[in-house]
Amino acid sequence: MKLVNQIIKPLSGTPLQAYLDNRIQLFDIIEKILSETGPAEIYISTFSTSEEFLRKIFRLRRRGLLTKATMLTDLKASRKTVHLYTFISNVFDDVFLAENHSKVILIRNSRWMVSICTSQNQTRGNRTESGMITTDPRIYLDLQEQFSTIINSKAIHLDGLFNGTDRED
Repeated sequence: MKLVNQIIKPLSGTPLQAYLDNRIQLFDIIEKILSETGPAEIYISTFSTSEEFLRKIFRLRRRGLLTKATMLTDLKASRKTVHLYTFISNVFDDVFLAENHSKVILIRNSRWMVSICTSQNQTRGNRTESGMITTDPRIYLDLQEQFSTIINSKAIHLDGLFNGTDRED
């Protein structure tokens, strides 16, 4: 049995759960949730991302588990984000830069609304990380609304860095 299955319980029987562990990565949690929900949209906010994380998300996309993918990352990490731009553009439909330190993952399809709030960036770490996972639609909708507010009024669309436009143009 995979370690993630020991740490993260099935969504169907656990509408709210928390974890505090150093043995699994954020990608493992996302993959586990998608294995239960099936194909879904994903919205990710993070301070920083890595090529390793992007490769794993890309594989999920190729397997048909992601129908849409949107990322919000921090302006301070934009140098790294721009360096990974070509790869990011093959993984995510949209990437936005804003003053952001949140680490939220929203996963949704016609049957599920899953929210993950975590301490972990999209980088490999061997430190203890924490998180809460819920299938409460009210939590999902609140976070989705706040995510949308940020990308629609406080963020720069990553494409805008290369063609001189941003979300307000």
